[in-house]
Amino acid sequence: MSDMDSLFLRIIAREVPADVVRENDRVIAIRDINPQAPTHVLVVPKKRYRNVGELAAADPELLAELITVAREIAEQEGIAESGYRLLFNTNADAGQTIFHVHLHLLGGEPLGGLTGGPLNG
Repeated sequence: MSDMDSLFLRIIAREVPADVVRENDRVIAIRDINPQAPTHVLVVPKKRYRNVGELAAADPELLAELITVAREIAEQEGIAESGYRLLFNTNADAGQTIFHVHLHLLGGEPLGGLTGGPLNG
């Protein structure tokens, strides 16, 4: 595991400071240090799984908990009604740079389509 891979474990251990939005015994949610939207929170399981596929296979209940926590944070942040995006990057071609699965919660402004054009659905 490289230093970059262990970043979330170091945040969980309080070795690296982070703006913690929510935490329980299985999940921590922190504000992204390079936000891509007015609300950009990372929801991270405390147990390390490389990506969302690995998490889904090993612990589908924990995957559901990440989504539930993200929904609760969207409500807390006041973006649930206007809309928000949940995003997992899976592996390098998708832009995953920290290989400890994490869910991006983005919102607070119109986000547009995923490829720059309108998105239907």
